[in-house]
Amino acid sequence: MEELYQLSIALTTLLQEAFPQLQGPMSLISMTGSEEFFLVFLPAIYWSINKRLGRQLGYIFLLSALINNMLKTLIRQPRPFWIQPDIQLGEAEGFGIPSGHVQNTTAVYVLLAASLRRGWVWIPVLLYIMVMALSRLYLGVHFLQDIAIGFAVGLLLFSAFIIWQRTYFDRYSKQILGRRLLMMLLVPTVLAAVFIGARLLIGPPNTDVPWASYIPAAELNGYEDIVSTVAGLLGFGVGMLFESSRVRFRSDGPVWQRVVRYVAGMAVALGIWAGLRAVFPAEPLWIALPLRFLRYLLLLLWVTYFAPWVFVRLRLASADPESEVRITFS
Repeated sequence: MEELYQLSIALTTLLQEAFPQLQGPMSLISMTGSEEFFLVFLPAIYWSINKRLGRQLGYIFLLSALINNMLKTLIRQPRPFWIQPDIQLGEAEGFGIPSGHVQNTTAVYVLLAASLRRGWVWIPVLLYIMVMALSRLYLGVHFLQDIAIGFAVGLLLFSAFIIWQRTYFDRYSKQILGRRLLMMLLVPTVLAAVFIGARLLIGPPNTDVPWASYIPAAELNGYEDIVSTVAGLLGFGVGMLFESSRVRFRSDGPVWQRVVRYVAGMAVALGIWAGLRAVFPAEPLWIALPLRFLRYLLLLLWVTYFAPWVFVRLRLASADPESEVRITFS
């Protein structure tokens, strides 16, 4: 592993010294792979462009982010600047492997390309993923193996989604509301239980390493991110399901309606995200983590359920007359 570390550091150093003018563009590209960017970008699709596609992209993103956060916290590998601090050109928290930027970008944009069913779309999508990977290497925040595994996990998630769509989705879509709701509750719950079991099995991290000083902050960041993505996946799944049965808003309409929906919806979403963060305490953890869970649960419930309900009530969106699911728990 040490040889791979040194190879990546040498390549990063070479890129930075040969192309110092790329720091700005690489930082910008990297920003578009952050979880915050996806939380701003994906609601635009769900609220104002294509509701069904927005559901799919949003769910696979949150699932990918949760799995990535769990893998980082279980594998516990360093970042390049933990070993050689002078190559750090970008901000990054937590453990390194796999690259969340590359994994999430791969899962979301490969699904987007497949959904659009236009052959030419694959070219910019694949180029974008490659440039995203290069940006993480250039900025000194990921090793080559982090990027490769992130890309592989992203493809695996996309493949699993396609298998689900082709094999099980029709059967799932015919289930009563209670059974579909149970599925939405089970996915994040089971993943969280698997993580807790694996964490207890592997024990505390090894602190007999040169980068030991980074480990406490990385551990805390991992727990915070896992809590956030468990809550987000739960809120998105439940909100999406209840919206489809009770609200049934449509994402079409005049351009002005689509713009107003997005601007108004994001104003409230950012208020929940930033406002509650300012109000809720950061410690002690036994209080901070449950409140963090509540914050992200409310945020994704707003995006998927309450915002569409408000849009329909304010006549910013029309609603389909027929429910997509039967409203029963029997």
